[in-house]
Amino acid sequence: MMTISRPAVKPADPRFSAGPTRKRPGWTLEALSDAALGRSHRSAIGKSKLKQVIDLTREVLQVPDDHRIGIVPASDTGAVEMAMWTMLGPKPVIVAAWENFGQAWIVDADKQLPLDELTLLSADYGKLPDFTAYDGSQDLVFTANGTTSGVKVADYGFIPDDRKGVTICDATSAVYAQDLPWEKLDVVTYSWQKVMGGEAAHGMLILSPKAVKRLESYTPPWPLPKIFRLTKGAPGRQRLIEGIFEGATINTPSLLCAEDHLDALKWVKANGGLQGMHDRADRNARTIWDWVEKRDWIANLCEDDERRSNTGVCLKIVDPRIAALPAGEQAVFAKSIVNLLADEGVALDFGAYRTAPPGFRLWVSGLCEHADVEAILPWLDWAFETKIAEL
Repeated sequence: MMTISRPAVKPADPRFSAGPTRKRPGWTLEALSDAALGRSHRSAIGKSKLKQVIDLTREVLQVPDDHRIGIVPASDTGAVEMAMWTMLGPKPVIVAAWENFGQAWIVDADKQLPLDELTLLSADYGKLPDFTAYDGSQDLVFTANGTTSGVKVADYGFIPDDRKGVTICDATSAVYAQDLPWEKLDVVTYSWQKVMGGEAAHGMLILSPKAVKRLESYTPPWPLPKIFRLTKGAPGRQRLIEGIFEGATINTPSLLCAEDHLDALKWVKANGGLQGMHDRADRNARTIWDWVEKRDWIANLCEDDERRSNTGVCLKIVDPRIAALPAGEQAVFAKSIVNLLADEGVALDFGAYRTAPPGFRLWVSGLCEHADVEAILPWLDWAFETKIAEL
């Protein structure tokens, strides 16, 4: 490889973390000046702020009118587990996973919940499992976008419109960047941190009428902690706690964080809406993919073009000098590049997830400036050559 000079231009914003992701362009603390600080979330202004989040979420994400939207505790993790622990049990269950967070839902289903009929579908990092085992008669739990593997569900056609079971979709890194077919998803969960640059542990729970029917007709045989309870009333006559979906949250939310998320939603609405977010994420990801195709030392972790994530772009080092090393040494080499670019102030928090193959994960959602994506790429070439020379 020819010698590469140290690049002259750095990204204006070096934050490429997968979560929490960077704030929207132009964000300052002034954006939080209207926050209802020091006020109860049960006060009129507190509930109004939370209801604004719900209403603007529906508008920006184009959520159907008959779906409920709620703000729940414990980030996306809390929202997924809330759905699993309250809805699973009456039908056979399939849990599909191909990266770290999907594997966490397998642990819930296989080790924690006493489910009688459970099928686990797994795949290695960079691939999707075979969904043909799902025929619509079962309940299904899966992720829309593999946050740690760079693989997304590109085609939801495997989900029948006339399914008997409910589908629970962890969409935390997909919801503002990829198309979601609401008619095929009964539960959609995500957090404010991923893609939208939000803060702290606030989860979002979106329920279809089918999901509400399940909640009101089925009582799990296991105890439910308070933060998981979505219904009230005697078993067999329970009804959805509607207040959760009108701004009366289960626990105490941060009104400072709510203000921050409102600011992000307003920015999206004013800058092309949901399609604008999709387009910016696609453009940023395509710039990296095109760069990768011209290099022989790096490759996409996902080898299927259509299934590559446009938010968390996951890359692996394929140079034979590195690929021949033991896995631990490969990880050390990749980490040396991550550390070098962090020291240079070029890129922060873009290393591969700890259980993923050695490499990099660049978060390039719709809030990421395209100029920053372009600027980091020459630095990756420079850092690779610099570290290879040290071997």
